[in-house]
Amino acid sequence: MATEIKAPVFPESVADGTIATWHKKVGEAVSRDEVICDIETDKVVLEVVAPADGQITSIVKNEGDTVLSDEVIAQFEEGAVSGASSTQAVQSEEKVEQAAAKTEAGAAPVVERSQPVSDQAPAVRKALTESGVNPADVQGTGRGGRITKEDVANHQTKPAAQPLSVAVGERIEKRVPMTRLRKRVAERLLSATQETAMLTTFNEVNMKPVMEMRKQYKDAFEKRHGARLGFMSFFVKAATEALKRYPAVNASIDGDDIVYHGYYDVGVAVSSDRGLVVPVLRDTDRMNYAEVENGIGAYAAKARDGKLSIEEMTGGTFTITNGGTFGSLLSTPIINPPQTAILGMHKIQERPMAVNGQVQILPMMYLALSYDHRLIDGKEAVGFLVTIKELLEEPAKLILDL
Repeated sequence: MATEIKAPVFPESVADGTIATWHKKVGEAVSRDEVICDIETDKVVLEVVAPADGQITSIVKNEGDTVLSDEVIAQFEEGAVSGASSTQAVQSEEKVEQAAAKTEAGAAPVVERSQPVSDQAPAVRKALTESGVNPADVQGTGRGGRITKEDVANHQTKPAAQPLSVAVGERIEKRVPMTRLRKRVAERLLSATQETAMLTTFNEVNMKPVMEMRKQYKDAFEKRHGARLGFMSFFVKAATEALKRYPAVNASIDGDDIVYHGYYDVGVAVSSDRGLVVPVLRDTDRMNYAEVENGIGAYAAKARDGKLSIEEMTGGTFTITNGGTFGSLLSTPIINPPQTAILGMHKIQERPMAVNGQVQILPMMYLALSYDHRLIDGKEAVGFLVTIKELLEEPAKLILDL
């Protein structure tokens, strides 16, 4: 039975997408729910799966083509596949069976040679492109001979059989197209700098109290909640309390209107292979520390695997970004519109500080709050940042809601 394969229904925040990769060719046998196509949007890569066992009879949208929400991208026919494709499927199954049999006998498994780069996952394709590794030279250990990111990394660490000789004075350049996500991030950042009255205020926080509390309770916390107690949960909870006290920082501008949000959805900037993404923790005022840590951990894993959904990155009333994980000592983060403020965390570094007339070496962190001066006055911005500083330097206040 012939059916149409359509692009997913995009949310209102996503206008269109681009066909990134066709994993299956016309006439090739596919199984139900097998990924046949990747569609890249401004925020995520969406996977299109086969509706049933069968084959693609025609491709309407080729790689690189722009597709709209619910637009037809291919024609599909259910049922058994005849001819060469069917034979290939049988041969593939035989290879898997032979590999399993040899593994059971104690011999090294027979692994099918790596498939073309176009058949690999988006993260693997990016790793191959950036490393300049030929996929034909990589032994894939994934299912069906697919290459994994670890395969690419392991291949790069192997000594080359024949080192490449480069002529003296030769300078190599590589040109690759910018991904839709990277282009969208660039557009939003440029828009933020041009369309907001952005200003940044700074402060510093003594991280010793939080570090001592974390050291004392981290093992019991992980045993009880199954989550690692990090610094982000303290910052999310401190920022949420500060947002309650300064509603303008949690607001947004819509045309000539100010929208005050009665909820606290905090976006946490996460670095991925495709670029910076900002998944959102919903209702952080109702979350405990374990829920915050588990939520961030789950988002980080999804970002690495390219599995974040559009819904998980939509909305948000405030954003926290942590450049300290990369060693940044000080920076001026850029607002994530339509939000009106963003908090920047940085590297913890020991510095001599004057405390009650005495010099002490303390683990200090610079904090940066970038805000839209059209809505937030300097007094509110400074007060907001000082509130976060005080709550982190006396974390008992967070716990006791003081």
